[in-house]
Amino acid sequence: MHGPPNAFKTLLPASVYNALLDTFHSLSSLRYAGNRFHCQFCHGNFSAMLPQGYNAPAYREHQVIGGGYRLNSKCPRCMSGDRERLIYLYLQQHQSCLFSQPMKLLHIAPEKNLHRVFTKTQSVDYLTVDLKSPRADLKMDITQLTLENDTFDAIICNHVLEHIPDDEKAMSELFRVLKPGGFAILQVPISWTLDTTIEDLTISDPDEMFRRFGQVDHVRIYGPDYIQRLERVGFKVEVIDYISKLKPEDADRYALHPGEKLFTCCKN
Repeated sequence: MHGPPNAFKTLLPASVYNALLDTFHSLSSLRYAGNRFHCQFCHGNFSAMLPQGYNAPAYREHQVIGGGYRLNSKCPRCMSGDRERLIYLYLQQHQSCLFSQPMKLLHIAPEKNLHRVFTKTQSVDYLTVDLKSPRADLKMDITQLTLENDTFDAIICNHVLEHIPDDEKAMSELFRVLKPGGFAILQVPISWTLDTTIEDLTISDPDEMFRRFGQVDHVRIYGPDYIQRLERVGFKVEVIDYISKLKPEDADRYALHPGEKLFTCCKN
């Protein structure tokens, strides 16, 4: 059991239910007390993290990084995932201006813990966008952003583009609203063993999508040509193997996913 009964979610106001859920996770995390792992968001120390992800044959076959079933991935107290913690650690250490200087930040499909951090960061003019998320300020299609050109100093879009049939349009929109000189972190699950991205936009059957792409709501598995896709819309792309730059004991302690690289994109 990973939370209060589902009936509570329909009976209680969202704020009350979320507070109850946080309390539940805080109490249940006590069973994982220890010193092997550390979460940067809740500052908890644990003997183990929770598993996360889908045990999909496609992920195993193509050795997809940033997807698939992973042990010691999710924080048992705040529920942060390894992908979320990686971005936060990188921003803290290499884009600290985001926490100290006035900046406009666009966050697509905002994760809970990054959302909490940025809503409390006074220097950040923070806007969140998603079609369904209750954390989104604006319900908006990423391929049709009704936002002005050259608006944001930074953009975070973490594991979204693999869901979008017209990913080139989505990338173009993110490029359009980013200020010249701004940066974007655009993460996707990726296989470095592929020659090119696997996709077939004619597939609509969920079972076939799971078989081909690893999840019923994914429309592709990106290959190394993901970089060229980003460059085609105008981004200058730097692939940062940030985890390898950490001390091995720190990468293990933060429970980061080995092999996950950061796609940091700039607009000149």
